[in-house]
Amino acid sequence: MKKPSITNGVNRGRRRLVAAGSVAVASAALGLRAPAVIGQTKRFSGVTLNVSCWSAKYPRLLEAYVGEFGELTGAKVNYDTPGLQVYNQRADLELSTKGAGYDVLNITFIFSNRWIGNGWFTPLDPYLNDRNKTQADFDFADFLPGAVSPMKDRKGVVYGVPWVTDSGMSVATRYDILQASGLGMPDTFEELEKTLAVIHKKDGVAGFLTDNHWGFWYPPFLQGYGGDVFRGAPDDLMPTLDTPEAIHSADLLARIVRNYSLPGAGGMSYGQTQELLRAGKANYAFVTHVGGMSHAEPEAKVAKTLHFSLYPRGPKGRFPGIASHGWGIPAGSKNKDAAWEFIKWATSKTLITRMVREKHLGSVTRRSIYDAPEYRKLINVNGQDTGQIVLDTIKLGEQGHMKYRTPPVYPQVNVQLNQAIGRIISGQMSAKESMTQAQTSLIADFRRAGMKI
Repeated sequence: MKKPSITNGVNRGRRRLVAAGSVAVASAALGLRAPAVIGQTKRFSGVTLNVSCWSAKYPRLLEAYVGEFGELTGAKVNYDTPGLQVYNQRADLELSTKGAGYDVLNITFIFSNRWIGNGWFTPLDPYLNDRNKTQADFDFADFLPGAVSPMKDRKGVVYGVPWVTDSGMSVATRYDILQASGLGMPDTFEELEKTLAVIHKKDGVAGFLTDNHWGFWYPPFLQGYGGDVFRGAPDDLMPTLDTPEAIHSADLLARIVRNYSLPGAGGMSYGQTQELLRAGKANYAFVTHVGGMSHAEPEAKVAKTLHFSLYPRGPKGRFPGIASHGWGIPAGSKNKDAAWEFIKWATSKTLITRMVREKHLGSVTRRSIYDAPEYRKLINVNGQDTGQIVLDTIKLGEQGHMKYRTPPVYPQVNVQLNQAIGRIISGQMSAKESMTQAQTSLIADFRRAGMKI
């Protein structure tokens, strides 16, 4: 059987049909003994699963293994990985109509409250608690609690199985420059600004560079100085973007970008900043673990001078951005049992361990894999255990500071924050003017939508 192929993601946005083949081959490849009922009868022969996720690293890597699921179960799989924005738009439309077009979809973090709260996904507790459908070795308790939490509703019912909890952190691509200057990784926002003033343009390297997703990178500043996005999420969704704390933290972030980045940095996308950081054109950055680890790849110019740290803290504490994504079964799916089989397979200890070994997958969601010496060795960068930084960051999530990001209205807030910080960086508006405009616009949007705030 010919497996689906990908070449540097060229075909990642196109739907593929994967035919079923020999279960013996698939079982050997997985290193698993297939359950007898599946191995003997291929109980999902004739079933076609439509599966989609946005094009993050894990779903792109998973594509190379999807053929094995078909060989193991008899199912055919249409597998699709469009870009994030395209995926979110398609999924939101499909889920809102409770259509049957998809059997497995990613629960995107910022949409989790909307999609789960509206009943658009299938509760998974009946599957998790049924030993005929979920064998003990799946070990759902092995998933990190901080990764599972966004996949639950307010009653604690599980709707998704997490495949990533990506953690905001800091990286210095040219840590040697900091060391030569007698500096370490800055622990506070104040230290960060002072450090950048010293290292900027040394050895021809800009001091700072981060992609323009300000709706993710700005809230840790805001919360670090005692503010928040809403007055009391998830129950009180009055925006609080014009407070003194919000204005001060927005001004600080914009000043850092304006004074110590490359020209045009305020509008650079993730892909642009990643390439510049890998090439050693800029030094200190806010990254996720997945993004940061790409700079440790042997072909990256900065692989040997890379150093990580926790996201800096403000006077009120440390509040790094954390985003979980997970596989779920849309309520309209007609193939729920087969969909659950796919989710179990795609997040199993065996397959994730293989992806770690064969594809260098990082930011996994199972504690047993984090605890494995082999995995820690893999994500050790220049003698530094980056896995511990991830675990420490996820532990900080128990503060509950990410509650701001999952209310149904947050995507609108995200847009306003991106625009507001962009205006300040460009000098189009002062921090006070820009954040006041964002506050006013959001209140008007919410009231037009019939929200009581």
